[in-house]
Amino acid sequence: MTSTDNELIQAAQRGDMVAFEQLVFRHDKQVLSIAARYVTRAEDAKDIYQEVFIRVYRGLRKFSYRSEFATWLHRITTNVCLTHRTKQKKNIHVLLNDGYTEDNAQTNPSHHATTNEALPDEQAMASEISAHVQAALESLPPKQKLVFTLRHYQGYKLNEIASMMNCTVGTVKRYLFMATRQMRQLLKEVYD
Repeated sequence: MTSTDNELIQAAQRGDMVAFEQLVFRHDKQVLSIAARYVTRAEDAKDIYQEVFIRVYRGLRKFSYRSEFATWLHRITTNVCLTHRTKQKKNIHVLLNDGYTEDNAQTNPSHHATTNEALPDEQAMASEISAHVQAALESLPPKQKLVFTLRHYQGYKLNEIASMMNCTVGTVKRYLFMATRQMRQLLKEVYD
């Protein structure tokens, strides 16, 4: 019989590491997906993923069921993503090869594999469009990028994003509006 999140949380709070591992396994793909959409390098996404579950492990004993576990987990994930961006700005370093590598092909949304059936021209055009979209996404301020990513890539509802980011739905709408407007401006020349 499959345990619920609450049953796993209660067991993990009592020190059951197997229950904690099951909880992680149940939610790890969503965390990694959010992290991968937020950063461009696979190593950064893995760092965020690891930091999220370290924080979950440390904070699980104090989890008070005021929200769903998934909401609490996603709030931690968004905070770690935003903190990661701040740390990156403080430790600026130049990446000589910030483009496509085999390491980030799996996690970078701008590098989706195309089918073998696509013509070379179609593949080149899709790759170019994807690169423009990724560049425009990278230019957004951190909170706008996070809201845009959670809404359009992850499919979360506005109230869910507000809960994750610990802000109002109105604030989420404002971030989304500003991000969408900036993305349209940046991509206007590409699509005209």
